[in-house]
Amino acid sequence: MGDKLGHSAPKIFYVNWFRKTADGKWLWPGFGENSRVLKWMCERVEGKAGAIETPVGLMPSKNDLDLKGLNIKDSEVTELLSVDAGRWGAEIPEIEEFIAGFGKRLPARMKVQLEKMSKRLGNA
Repeated sequence: MGDKLGHSAPKIFYVNWFRKTADGKWLWPGFGENSRVLKWMCERVEGKAGAIETPVGLMPSKNDLDLKGLNIKDSEVTELLSVDAGRWGAEIPEIEEFIAGFGKRLPARMKVQLEKMSKRLGNA
């Protein structure tokens, strides 16, 4: 798809709204606030918002998200925007097993991207 569509290919974003604090409290304040993240996504596509590089891809910085009026602690935002390389790395074998099911239909560069991410996460 990327080869055929080039720069007009759709942008892909991943979110996890369901992360919790150590004491079981939801980190993100709720579905009504999801538009704040969607706003960042649109601004990224338009080239108006920045991002920070992580082992799993580009993420917003605290300053890139519109958090005005939210009752959210700075430490919770930091946790939301953190990447647990160990947890992500532990998922790699399952992802590899899943994509193996596509056989020759899987574009080679998807496997290459997974290998690169695995290395960035510290997996050998």
